[in-house]
Amino acid sequence: MRNRGSAVIIQNGKVALIKRTKSEEVYYVFPGGGVEEGESPEEATIREVKEELGVRIENKYLLATVQFQGIQYFYVADITSGIFGTGEGEEFSDPSRGRYEPTWVEITALSSLEVKPKQIVKLIQTLT
Repeated sequence: MRNRGSAVIIQNGKVALIKRTKSEEVYYVFPGGGVEEGESPEEATIREVKEELGVRIENKYLLATVQFQGIQYFYVADITSGIFGTGEGEEFSDPSRGRYEPTWVEITALSSLEVKPKQIVKLIQTLT
């Protein structure tokens, strides 16, 4: 079990997600990843988003925590610099981990997609 930090980035009615394709399964996750030793969930979220999306963010507030194979922290965040989609994390170069595609998804379309975890989708829909 490992704690994770993830970002909820909303711009122009869309939310930033990672489209995952793994063993014929397609689903979406929020950008983020595991908290490393000596790192806070907030710091992990900032580091992981830079690796995965190629952008720097500022966490605004903690939206929710979810228990799933550890504690997952979800922060509402704003992009402060960088170019979306230019991430160079190790997950992009390891084919055994499947495909990772940064994407913007309309908030109104979230309910029709397999987004993990669903609890966060419901919270996002109450924000907008």
